[in-house]
Amino acid sequence: MFLRQLTYLVALERFRHFSRAAEHCGVSQPALSAAIRQLEHELGVTVVLRNRRVFGFTAEGERVLAWAKQTIAALDGLRQEAHFAHEVAGGSLSIGAMPPAIQIVPLLMESLRAAVPALHLSVSVAASADILRDLGEQRIQMGLMYLDQVPADGPFETRHLYAEQLVLAAAPQVGLPNRTSCRWDEAARLPLCLLGRAMKSRQIVDACFREAGCEPAVFLETNSLELLHAELRAGRLATILPTAALPAGSDTVAPLQIRRLSPCPTPGVGLVRLRQPVVTALMARSWEIACGLVLDDALKL
Repeated sequence: MFLRQLTYLVALERFRHFSRAAEHCGVSQPALSAAIRQLEHELGVTVVLRNRRVFGFTAEGERVLAWAKQTIAALDGLRQEAHFAHEVAGGSLSIGAMPPAIQIVPLLMESLRAAVPALHLSVSVAASADILRDLGEQRIQMGLMYLDQVPADGPFETRHLYAEQLVLAAAPQVGLPNRTSCRWDEAARLPLCLLGRAMKSRQIVDACFREAGCEPAVFLETNSLELLHAELRAGRLATILPTAALPAGSDTVAPLQIRRLSPCPTPGVGLVRLRQPVVTALMARSWEIACGLVLDDALKL
């Protein structure tokens, strides 16, 4: 059994198509097909369901695929370990972050690069469920998400970074209560743009409105922070966002009006990684640096 056979198998699972998988691996389709058949011959099981209408893996193939992913991830870790031992300033790290925490990512990257100057970072924005899936499949090495979304009995290690605080935000021309805090019934009377209902921070907002016995006037729902920020800058709508998801000060022509919302839950946000018996020196160092971030005070109003 050769590593390339396992690599082809993982590519086949990713692209669900022999030709595209072969193109990604830089080989011909017949060569990839032959390698998969040779793998099946060596293992004595059928791995791939070959049907013109349906593509998939057999039950045995799914188990082989899981082992293939683990083997490739382990080998990649071994390579990074060897590289890191010779050149501490290098390596690659993939991070997944939920949208409400996206403003934290530059701080995290700055801290990582300060310790590992030539570190190559890959950052994806995804929902918490997708972050957990990608961690489990070892597509990413670290996640930034709500900690109460991590199953207590799952194969994950977590570290708290900060308690999320929801605030009401609007441009200067929007009339907000002239005080530092705001009630939910007052926020409900404003024209609002909010994150989509699939997002946990939006679910918290909806629960708070229900608890206050009021129905908000929502004119825009989106999973795009950029669009929400654009509406804020235009002064058309107010929003309710975590402080970590507010636009940076330089993003607005004039300072935003910010009001605390009371009462309001403060869910914990932090780092998540797959618990493994052995981790690379790069991952150990990156985790140590990331866990050292102190954010609770920085995000308070």
